[in-house]
Amino acid sequence: MRKTTELFMGMRSLFRLYDKMLKKVCTEHDLTLIEADIISFLQNNPGKDTAADIVELRLLSKGAVSKGVESLIQKSLLERLPDTEDRRKIHLRLKPQADPVTESIDEVKEEFVDAILEGFTKEELEIHDRFFTRLFDNTKRAMERSEK
Repeated sequence: MRKTTELFMGMRSLFRLYDKMLKKVCTEHDLTLIEADIISFLQNNPGKDTAADIVELRLLSKGAVSKGVESLIQKSLLERLPDTEDRRKIHLRLKPQADPVTESIDEVKEEFVDAILEGFTKEELEIHDRFFTRLFDNTKRAMERSEK
């Protein structure tokens, strides 16, 4: 049980560190953390471009995402596009005006990765990749079994 707690606490610390580093982007571009998170998500997840995708995959509240999306549209950083096949589905797309924000986010992501992987050897990073690939595969299989 102790390892489970440590795993969850470690993951939470990673998210908190990233959010703390992302606040630099917020200050620089006059954004809320949710707005920066939405831009970051859309930038890094091609094909996952609806508010529902953001809510599900980033574990954010529907209300917070809705408010953030509306604010980003008002700031001319984001636009809504209706789905051509399902009119109930609305896609979100970053506008060119968001490019300075996405560039700042890229810098923060690079700083974040450099910070958390500092001191690891190439071999350790390869082991890390294999470990997480297996961890995520095991998680996916366990989820599929639990849904039956």
